[in-house]
Amino acid sequence: MTDTWQTIEQLAQRLEDHSTLPREQRILLQLLKIQEEAGEVAEAVIGAMAQNPRKGHSHTWEDVESEVCDVIVTGMVALARMNPEAPAVFARHMERIIARDLSRANDATTAQ
Repeated sequence: MTDTWQTIEQLAQRLEDHSTLPREQRILLQLLKIQEEAGEVAEAVIGAMAQNPRKGHSHTWEDVESEVCDVIVTGMVALARMNPEAPAVFARHMERIIARDLSRANDATTAQ
């Protein structure tokens, strides 16, 4: 298994090397890419549920999973392009989520 953040940083560097735009524009476009990928999740869900009369059953739930993974990777790449300390930023954020959402759930479970 590869180191996820190492792969993310390689992807971010590849994008950085490819673009000649100013840094602020590169970051803005990367952030917009998250929305584009989220739209592909929506398209896949609609296709998996056969809710587009023109396309019918055009996607599977595995397609939806793949598109969700693309959103996650795109978000991680955006963070890496914004901040070279992305792994630490993400780890701190996860700690806040754990404290906010899981500590209460664990407290409630323990109290029962």
